Amino acid sequence: MNTLLIILIAYVAYLLILSVITMGLYKKDKKMSSKGTEVRIKEKTLLGFSAFGGALGAFIGRILFHHKTDKKYFSLVIYFSLLCEILVIVALMVFAFKK
Repeated sequence: MNTLLIILIAYVAYLLILSVITMGLYKKDKKMSSKGTEVRIKEKTLLGFSAFGGALGAFIGRILFHHKTDKKYFSLVIYFSLLCEILVIVALMVFAFKK
């Protein structure tokens, strides 16, 4: 099997796992927000998970749980991260399947 194909599969698996975790964090923080809990998940934690592989989960989590949708910098970080993740996947695919 091509080394780049293995890297591509591992990268996509990493992104999926981190996206599920990130979506869970958004859900948990929304639940804590709704209850009025003082202790919440820090915004930089949510943004960090979004930026380092969980952009798809953050994108879906914001829509499903209506959380942090009014924060423009959240949108900027999530959209930019999602774009970067897509570009890496496309680049890996191009080089992995290049003949």
